[in-house]
Amino acid sequence: MRIGIHPRNSSYSDRWIEYCEEKGIDYKLVNCYCNDIIEQLADCDALMWHYYHECPKDVQMAKQLLFALEGSGKEVFPDFYSNWHFDDKVGQKYLLEAIDAPLVPSYAFYTRKDAVEWAHQTSYPKVFKLRGGSASDNVKLVKTRSHAIRLINKCFGRGFVRYDPWNSLKERWRLFRLGRTDFYDCIKGVARFFWPTYYCRMIGRDKGYAYFQDFVPDNDTDVRVLYNYGRCLAFRRVVRPGDFRASGSRVFDYEQSRVPKKALQITFDVANKLNIQGAAFDFVMKGEEPMIVELSYASGPSPEQNDHGYYEEDLSYHPEAFNPNDWMVEGVIKQIETNNRVR
Repeated sequence: MRIGIHPRNSSYSDRWIEYCEEKGIDYKLVNCYCNDIIEQLADCDALMWHYYHECPKDVQMAKQLLFALEGSGKEVFPDFYSNWHFDDKVGQKYLLEAIDAPLVPSYAFYTRKDAVEWAHQTSYPKVFKLRGGSASDNVKLVKTRSHAIRLINKCFGRGFVRYDPWNSLKERWRLFRLGRTDFYDCIKGVARFFWPTYYCRMIGRDKGYAYFQDFVPDNDTDVRVLYNYGRCLAFRRVVRPGDFRASGSRVFDYEQSRVPKKALQITFDVANKLNIQGAAFDFVMKGEEPMIVELSYASGPSPEQNDHGYYEEDLSYHPEAFNPNDWMVEGVIKQIETNNRVR
């Protein structure tokens, strides 16, 4: 049994490699960007790749390669069920509605006429989003009908760039004041007004659709639950001062008594229904009821999250420190073993 791993700095692969070496697991470093990647993986039973959704090369070919390998009979992480909807909030709307998951009510439109008719009839505030992006990029609170219509006109007109340099600069400055980044990062934020990222230039503008969600008030945090192969960890993310967004704030509350158990149960239920290997679930609370905002197969590694215990499917709590990236390797090995027995 051999696992192919595509290495990327500051990604899950750092720990995957360490874990394989610690446990004597046979692995091989591969380069998924090479033309001969299929040949590289000929002697491997699986590929593990923590690809990055804002890397231009990964956007071009990561899902296609992973799905092709899975179709050929190899195990992959992330697999199709975990991955096809990643960084696509509109796709997730349909997926979660199809299984009757408690999704924050969401609205997608593909003509200006339909979107404007809805804007005249709905209540406010609403939350406007682009289908892709992370850390609350391009997420706007829409308080009035006129604001909604301006956004809709832009959706079906010039469109939106994924990278907003002004909001990015404000966020860099906030993180600098918190001691979470350095002044050089702020200088780079200024430079982005004149030199957009290559990813932004490559992907072009989002247009031809409009996507909104209901605004769920009275949340000073959201709840993030990270699920992997039948176990999960959970914590709360604090909303930015004077804002409504928690994603990307980098201010965390790890007190487990404040994590709603209903959010854990929903995570396990949805993960089993969708047959996913892993996902980060984001919740807001409507009274006592957790509601899913979105999910993603991966999130940025953050070692301090691993020091506050984890939960199993019966919601039993294990307070010891752990590393969820180890679970990913173990899960892929079990998939290989199961696949070999079936054959």
